[in-house]
Amino acid sequence: MNPVQSFDIQAVPKAELHVHVEGTLEPGMLLDFARRNDVAIPYRSMADILAAYRFSDLQSFLEVYWVGLTVLRTERDFYELTFAYLSRAREDGVVHAEVYITPADHTERGVPFAAVMDGISAAYADARSQLDITGGMILCVRRHKPVEEAFAAIEMASPWRDRVMALGLGGPEKCYPPGQFAEVFARARALDWKATAHAGEEGPPRYVTEAIDRLRVDRIDHGVQCEADPALMRRLADEGIPLTVCPLSNVALKVFPALEQHNLRRLLHAGLCVTVNSDDPAYFGGHVNENFIRAAGALGLTAEEQLSLADNSLKAAFMDEDRRKRARRVIAEMGKRGGVPVSCNES
Repeated sequence: MNPVQSFDIQAVPKAELHVHVEGTLEPGMLLDFARRNDVAIPYRSMADILAAYRFSDLQSFLEVYWVGLTVLRTERDFYELTFAYLSRAREDGVVHAEVYITPADHTERGVPFAAVMDGISAAYADARSQLDITGGMILCVRRHKPVEEAFAAIEMASPWRDRVMALGLGGPEKCYPPGQFAEVFARARALDWKATAHAGEEGPPRYVTEAIDRLRVDRIDHGVQCEADPALMRRLADEGIPLTVCPLSNVALKVFPALEQHNLRRLLHAGLCVTVNSDDPAYFGGHVNENFIRAAGALGLTAEEQLSLADNSLKAAFMDEDRRKRARRVIAEMGKRGGVPVSCNES
């Protein structure tokens, strides 16, 4: 089978595990919400916005990202934003999606906590019934803010605890090691939430180790810097700790100079449970399938490798076990029909 051209990634069931719902705010929606909510933004047109989407690093992206946050004000905004993302993800064959949401980014602007949580929860409820897509929220706490803010976010989210799938750690990574949030993550585990953390994107491999040992995470978001530590690579492979890799984001933020130099394929062949995700698709130029397609072209990913990446996403998802098994069986059958050997054990 031809590595790329004859393979239709859209038909493959998959989970998206690393996407910030605020990062799905497309330029047209940003302009519409700004007008509807009477919010002044430094962009007058689509061209102005697109011109701003040229980033030199994570911090330059965050400065533009924070402007986008200002137009999100009401429960309706969060509902429409989330439902639009879930609809788009379903078109890409996503059967389960877990979105990062950072309430403190909004409550500090005077947006009610309930507006954020109720809007997103309602969008998921409608998406389940109308689109047949499951998933939920990853409550994100900010590593560059005091630990007390993180504890407060967990307590404020308690009325929605059954709609929160996991606690996540986000924000600028440099100079902010994850270990200081160990007690915060212990509190989340007491609520039966899963755990995940951004580590090893800009930060060193030891941040990945710290997130595993001190936060006891189930997954690592990004994690691509692990390649600099062979012992960590072996540990990730041996313990099956998934990495939610975001290829286009990594290139846009200069983690890698070009997609052809990304280590996605090397990590996969080293036995790591690597997955493909979009991170902030409105800003980085592609939803999950675009990440698959462009990575396949740049790295020469075979059909077998792409199916393995999709299967990994299902293995790593915080999803219903029966739904997981059904989707993985579909992938296994697709592999058989195409003469592609795809492992579909239940591990």
